[in-house]
Amino acid sequence: VQLQASGGGLVQVGGSLRLSCAASGSLFSTLIMAWYRQVSGNKRELVAGTRTDNTTHYPESVKERFTISRDNAKKMVYLHMNSLKPEDTAVYYCKARRPPATDYWGKGTLVTVSS
Repeated sequence: VQLQASGGGLVQVGGSLRLSCAASGSLFSTLIMAWYRQVSGNKRELVAGTRTDNTTHYPESVKERFTISRDNAKKMVYLHMNSLKPEDTAVYYCKARRPPATDYWGKGTLVTVSS
């Protein structure tokens, strides 16, 4: 599985951005997909995940602001980010997990929220 994230950029506080992740390979619908972010020097943290049954989960820090979605036909996963805050500034990564525990990572895309 290869992943390519895109859509990062500079946005003002309170703005919105949509990240996209294009996947290659087979059986995309069986992959558990997630978005992580990382600030330089910090641990990579989960910001959104979606299982094969389309259930989603978010940490409290982004709940009600971020939405993850997937399009299995297009092999795409998206992260819709609203009400962005300066603390959302990070490099965002797309991750795929083929159960039980084989992970694939894409290159990140930088999101900068300016005040």
